[in-house]
Amino acid sequence: MKIDHQVTAESLRPKLSRFWQLSGQKIEAISSDYDASQGSPVFTVNGCYSTRGWTEWTQGFQYGSEILQFDATGDKAMLERGRTNTLEKMAPHVTHFGVHDHGFNNVSTYGNLLRLMHEGRIDPNDWERRFYELAIMASGAVQAKRWTSLPSGGYIYSFNGPHSLFADTVRSLRALAYSHQLGHSLMDENDCNISLLQRLVEHAKTTADYSVYYGEGRDAYDEWGRTAHESIFNLNDGNFRCPNSQQGFSPFTTWTRGLAWIMVGFPEQLQFLGTLDDAELEPLGGREAIEAFMLKAATATCDFYIENSAADGIPYWDTGAPKLYQLGPDYLERPADPFNASEPVDSSAAAIGCQGLLRLGAYLARRGDKDAGTRYTQAGLTVMDTLLEEPYLSTEASHQGLILHSVYHRPNGWDNVPSGQTVPCGESSMWGDYHAREAALYVQRMADGPREYRFYL
Repeated sequence: MKIDHQVTAESLRPKLSRFWQLSGQKIEAISSDYDASQGSPVFTVNGCYSTRGWTEWTQGFQYGSEILQFDATGDKAMLERGRTNTLEKMAPHVTHFGVHDHGFNNVSTYGNLLRLMHEGRIDPNDWERRFYELAIMASGAVQAKRWTSLPSGGYIYSFNGPHSLFADTVRSLRALAYSHQLGHSLMDENDCNISLLQRLVEHAKTTADYSVYYGEGRDAYDEWGRTAHESIFNLNDGNFRCPNSQQGFSPFTTWTRGLAWIMVGFPEQLQFLGTLDDAELEPLGGREAIEAFMLKAATATCDFYIENSAADGIPYWDTGAPKLYQLGPDYLERPADPFNASEPVDSSAAAIGCQGLLRLGAYLARRGDKDAGTRYTQAGLTVMDTLLEEPYLSTEASHQGLILHSVYHRPNGWDNVPSGQTVPCGESSMWGDYHAREAALYVQRMADGPREYRFYL
């Protein structure tokens, strides 16, 4: 991508204003027209949200979007809608033992509401605050229970089973971090008290070791910042067996949304670690070692994104997709073409990765590394600038999505291919829309200063 060094958070204010206006319209359209009996809305088909899921992992994004809309605009009707929907519909997600998505569903709803109360944006109410706290504490413990032990630590396993580590799950560490911050832990057999912080660090280390590549000769396709969507382990002895991919093209190419989850997951955990005393981290390896592996993973993946996205900061769905060659050898030197006939782009990867670039930039700037901090911050602002305009910003009132050209599962063929097109395009996803709102809120707070948008208290 070509980093724009002129764009600033302040210069994006007019586009952000338009974005939030459209965002409110889309939320209203879904609220009034979507048939909730189908299940959670997942992605659009011909502009209307529909459901298609392995698990219920997007409902928190739906109601979390209402809460973010209030956060950004002060629209109290959105707050009340988000509160009511969280109260009435999110409880099953708090105790859902079958998913690795607690950081998605519950931090986006209960977590955002608790954060807003802590910030003074919601009037203080002791019972309401305790309700949100209890939900977050329980969610973190339930997520941490989904555990595979390894000789060197362990990981929160995916819905594929105990052998499976997903790149996505690093973002669900939000639930463990938040729960730990509230003083909670996991009580297991024989009253064994398990630290949520310990499980957070161990999962992050396993992800950094096996999901991220560093160009250190691990295999023939090892490249700085490349990621594997899934890592497979032998449960008999705990040995790593192979990379795999559920939604990417292959185990040896990079599915860009999986890359993006790691890009944002590590920088925000680095920020969270800054709230902890050194004494808490000492038994887990110490602050220096923990921050070092997290920073290495964050930097590598953000570098890979910058090097492997199109000029305007939008990636194609997989960096090794088989028909990319048809776009020509210089396809990354041009703006991404969502209407091309060969391979789809994935705007949801851009919406997620954008925030990772911004958070890494902010983290490095606070550490005194001004040049590197500026590079990643400007890269994030470049991506945000692109998403805030057509052809990615959805301006048609008849389309329920907010950010166009998202892809869900290309190998399974789940994504809609419009008439006259040969690859999926023109559709939105609940995770893409939600994370675009998160990124927009982050940039808006950059412009407003000094309170950074973060997931914890």
